[in-house]
Amino acid sequence: MGDLIEEWATQVAEAELSSALPRRWAHTQGVAERAAEVGQVLGRDSGLLIASATLHDVGYAHRLAASGFHPLDGARFLRDEHGADEGLVRLVANHSFALLEAGERGLREELASEFPLLEQTLLVDALVYCDMTTTPDGDRTTAQDRVAEIVSRYGDDSVVGRFIRRAAPEIFASVERVEAALAAQPR
Repeated sequence: MGDLIEEWATQVAEAELSSALPRRWAHTQGVAERAAEVGQVLGRDSGLLIASATLHDVGYAHRLAASGFHPLDGARFLRDEHGADEGLVRLVANHSFALLEAGERGLREELASEFPLLEQTLLVDALVYCDMTTTPDGDRTTAQDRVAEIVSRYGDDSVVGRFIRRAAPEIFASVERVEAALAAQPR
C-alpha cells in the first residue's frame, strides 16, 4: 500500500510542478528524500509521510491557486480532484504550521473548519522536519537557516515573514523531536 500511494503522489506532484515551477519541484523532491530517510521512525505511517512530503506544495501550481494560499489550495485539489485520503489531505492542508499563516491571511477559520488539525504527533513533526530542513533547491539545511532564508526571501513585514517568525519556535521544537527520535533509533 505504501509504495502505491508514494508512486501516485510523485506522479501528481510532478505533473503539477515540474514544468511550470521547477524550483518548487526541486524543493519537493528534496522534502520527499528527507521523508524517505525519516520514515524509519514512523513504521506504518512512513508511506503517508512520504506522500504528504511529496504533495505538500502542490497548491503552488498556477492552475490550483484559487485562494492564493498553497496549503488550502493543495488540500482542496487533492480532496476534490483525486478523492485523496483524509489524513493525507489534512497533512497537506496543515503542513509546517499553516494554520498560523492562514491567520495572517484571514483564512484561519476556513482552513480550520474545512481541514481540522491533526493531533500533534511524530508524523506531523516529521513533515515539518522534512520541509524545514530542505532548501528551495532541494538541498539539506538546518531549520534555523531555512527560517532565515524564508524571511530574507519574503521580507520581515510580509505575510510569510510575519508567519514564519511566529512559527519558528514551534518549527524548531518539531525538528528537535524528530532529531531525538532519529538519534534513539538502533544503528
